[in-house]
Amino acid sequence: MSNIQSAHATAAPAPESAAGLPPALTLLLASGAGFGVAALYYAQPMLGVLGADIGASDRLVGFVPTLTQLGYALGILLLAPLGDRYDRRRIILIKAAVLCAALLLAGAAPSIAMLLAASLVIGLSATLAQDIVPAAATLAPETHRGKVVGTVMTGLLLGILLSRVVSGFVAEHFGWRSMFVAAAASIALIGAAAWRGLPRFRPTTHLAYGALLGSLGKLWRQHGALRRAALAQGLLSVGFSAFWSTLAVMLHGAPFHLGSAAAGAFGLAGAAGALAAPIAGRIADRRGPELVTRLGAGLVVLSFALMALSPLLMPHARLGLLVASAIGFDLGLQAALIAHQTIVYSIDPGARSRLNAVLFTGTFIGMAAGSALGALALAQWGWMGVTVLATVSALGALAVRLWPGAAQAR
Repeated sequence: MSNIQSAHATAAPAPESAAGLPPALTLLLASGAGFGVAALYYAQPMLGVLGADIGASDRLVGFVPTLTQLGYALGILLLAPLGDRYDRRRIILIKAAVLCAALLLAGAAPSIAMLLAASLVIGLSATLAQDIVPAAATLAPETHRGKVVGTVMTGLLLGILLSRVVSGFVAEHFGWRSMFVAAAASIALIGAAAWRGLPRFRPTTHLAYGALLGSLGKLWRQHGALRRAALAQGLLSVGFSAFWSTLAVMLHGAPFHLGSAAAGAFGLAGAAGALAAPIAGRIADRRGPELVTRLGAGLVVLSFALMALSPLLMPHARLGLLVASAIGFDLGLQAALIAHQTIVYSIDPGARSRLNAVLFTGTFIGMAAGSALGALALAQWGWMGVTVLATVSALGALAVRLWPGAAQAR
């Protein structure tokens, strides 16, 4: 597809995948979302070896994922709404260039201060993934829009989860700096493919930047369904981030003494949950997304609560319980996310970038809070503190979805 073609122009006939777009374009969108969001998570399995290499304390190293997630939340809030105002293709290309540079800076960082600064920029520019999802919804034929967005979201979710597997392996065998360099190369390839393969997009609004951001608050005030979705997904994300941002440090110590590769391998468990997420989409189509949000939040609560049994088990049994819990809470969280997107995108099709920005700002504020609170909980109360934090935050999300009037707000 020509890179000068309007997203709203009539395209020449092209072979379509089952999802309704040419297979190469579908692959580009899913890969771009996956590699873009993966940049947020490469550091997490490497924290145990990274801190020792640059002489930083566990507490300071814990702020690497915190600043990354905070940067992502700020980027979604301040930059993602621009997708309704400007050509999304140009935005994606600019962010890809900045992200590539930030990853190279992280790989060359001589101190924790520079690494923290690079982490913030990585978070800001990795929001290109949140430009790709609305782009997919715009490009897709109406009859296949759900399938296209679902495919792109599968790529995004696998990027989140498999990034830990890859980074753990690379850090173990080639060093943590090599992982950042490889990540920069992957983003450079995605940028080149997007330059050649993405069409241009016409803006859907001509609001000035200040008015564009101001409309986010208006959407927030007008739609209770949006508020509930952002709050519930944010609370679920607290536990998710607390688990993944502290897992490597916990496994590095007694009684496991495992390296970054083992921590990264847990991403395979999460990937199993993500691959099952399309089932949640079908349930949402047949029974409504409200039910799926409740089932997803309930599964997250159960999965985190089961980790409280860890002190009663032998080390090998503890690892098995952690794997089972990771599968369960990842499946629950991704199911809830897909259902929340279904609810939010149906509010106002003309403001999807802004609605998406509000939903994911709440989500990644939860991620940033989870990283910070998880590091503090691990330092003060050990792994049980992380387990309690994750369980309580998930219970809060379930309470939001069960609160009387949730279905009416939708």
